[in-house]
Amino acid sequence: MSLPLAQGTWKADPTHTTIGFVAKHLGFTKVRGSFSEYDATVEVGDTLEDISIKATVNLNSVNTGNEDRDNHLRGQDFFGASDNPTMEFVSTKISGSGDEYTLVGDLTINGKTLPVEFDVEFGGVIQDPWGNAKAGFEAKAEINRSDWGIEWNVPVGDGLLVSEKVKIQIDTQLVQA
Repeated sequence: MSLPLAQGTWKADPTHTTIGFVAKHLGFTKVRGSFSEYDATVEVGDTLEDISIKATVNLNSVNTGNEDRDNHLRGQDFFGASDNPTMEFVSTKISGSGDEYTLVGDLTINGKTLPVEFDVEFGGVIQDPWGNAKAGFEAKAEINRSDWGIEWNVPVGDGLLVSEKVKIQIDTQLVQA
């Protein structure tokens, strides 16, 4: 079975895509961030097995709405963006049908690569007013940041300042290349 996309190359539309994350602060409030610089390509073949996805994110483009926090995230305590300026994802398996898919791939952060599984919801395909084929997807995953060596934290009460678990949230509109 194949995805309901035409064969060929699809690219993330940067004006209609958000690559973001959510972490808890003090154990009860959510801090949201996103990345403004990335490249994502989907190569679609005949079947799900023939589909490949590769995304590269510039970690220096992190934005949480707070410059001090963004600089801390870029530093050695978190992303170590001076040594490892990008985060990369390469798909290894896609399964599902209709509107629900599971995307498995290798995520590299801080030079360490581990498998991650995303729940993917397919939004549909449409031709925009200018004749471009567009497709929409939403993908969600949860990772433990310390698995990638991102271990900085401060004890607060019975918990930690920053949650170990981080939710990755991607809303993307692809355009056929």
